[in-house]
Amino acid sequence: MKWGGKKTYPAEITGNYAPSPLSCGGMSFTQLKRYPFRQHDPLQAFDSADELIIDHLKTLNLNEKRILIIQDQFGALASNLKQYNITNYTDSYVSSRGTELNSKTPTPILHSLDSLSGMYDLVLLKLPKSMAFFEDILCSLTTHLHSNSEIICGAMIKHLPKSAFELIEKTIGQTHTSLAKKKARLIFARFEKTPLTSPYPIEVMIDPLGRKFLNHSNLFSRDKLDIGTRFFLEHIPEGPFEKILDLGCANGIIGISAKLKNPKAKIIFADESQMAILSAKHNYQSQFYDEAEFIWTNCYENQERESLDLILCNPPFHQNNMVGDFIALQMFKDAHYSLKKGGKLRVIGNSHLPYPTHLKKIFGNSSIIATHPKFIITDAIK
Repeated sequence: MKWGGKKTYPAEITGNYAPSPLSCGGMSFTQLKRYPFRQHDPLQAFDSADELIIDHLKTLNLNEKRILIIQDQFGALASNLKQYNITNYTDSYVSSRGTELNSKTPTPILHSLDSLSGMYDLVLLKLPKSMAFFEDILCSLTTHLHSNSEIICGAMIKHLPKSAFELIEKTIGQTHTSLAKKKARLIFARFEKTPLTSPYPIEVMIDPLGRKFLNHSNLFSRDKLDIGTRFFLEHIPEGPFEKILDLGCANGIIGISAKLKNPKAKIIFADESQMAILSAKHNYQSQFYDEAEFIWTNCYENQERESLDLILCNPPFHQNNMVGDFIALQMFKDAHYSLKKGGKLRVIGNSHLPYPTHLKKIFGNSSIIATHPKFIITDAIK
């Protein structure tokens, strides 16, 4: 597995910053940038839950504490706490790069829950969208907490389900909350339970292939094969392809199906989730003996130009709780850059999404090759 792309540091991020009243001796929240950097990005790199956590921490003495930060989306917490003994964990490449760029100092960033070590006095946790991932995190934490360890979980109220409280009380201990502020709330808990083993990863039988796949907790539709992927599997092309990319690979089922139909092709898997890469790598190596390539990256940025014959893509239409087609658009642009002349991009998407129009603007052509009541599959040729 390799990291994606050459690291680039925009001028807006590498400049000097003045402290803000919101920060704990760090940088202003408004100076944070989202990764990847976009001119005039209307989206913020922080939310009210970040502000609420930092405001609360101003009342605490952090000097002697070993602090673990989990799912710090773009480094809002790490950049304001870098003078303390902090470690960061994230499954997301985008989050990892955003934190590196915004904090501007080499703070340890872990990319596997198995890499947690020792005991942590304070855990600052931004609530993930997936409750399975949340449960995996909490169970993994239980072997790294002592009786005085405290967890502070920040979330926007509209994204705070009842199950989040239930999971914390099941794995960590009794909860209480802060007052709501700017539509955000904090959940507090001290460790009162005993160490638990996470139920993840899990094995799922994939009927179309007649094989079991290993799925880590932060995968979409981790418990079963979703209907969009099932439809896509019916339309994996065969041809004289040398290199095939499974872009946004999740557990690797698309790339593995492409390998079964094109046994001489080299398969490349790319995803921004480390758990997706781990799942895809395990599932491929359990079925094939040749070497595939596994790339943890944002979309397919900064990869080799005109090197691929076929790209298969089922783009996500959200980043955490942020919905939009910006990830798909970047995937299409990266695909155009990396395809050989005459190479093909095959995309599946919900029927209401304007992927054929976007592809035509980028490639100069697009054609719908299969339809479903909920999905369309579109080709674009470079």
